[in-house]
Amino acid sequence: AALAGVAPYDDDSGKHHGRRRIQGGRERLRKSLFMCAFTATRHNPDLASFYARLRSNGKEHLCAVIAVARKLIILANAILIRKTEWTSQYRQI
Repeated sequence: AALAGVAPYDDDSGKHHGRRRIQGGRERLRKSLFMCAFTATRHNPDLASFYARLRSNGKEHLCAVIAVARKLIILANAILIRKTEWTSQYRQI
């Protein structure tokens, strides 16, 4: 997630707890991943339900899309490691 630039970094110091922000990573990869995440929130039932759950819990739109992008990275790594195709069993990861 850090390499893709979608890992959240804190802005905390002492008792101050600031907002988490994404930064760094590969810009081209991050932009491509965002487009995949936007598409997944509309067309992939598993990721669309994940996005809807985040939104219903009060997350902002872009924060939820970033979470979907991070989920895509996790799913892609699981698929590559297991050497399998996409199935809905990855929903629980």
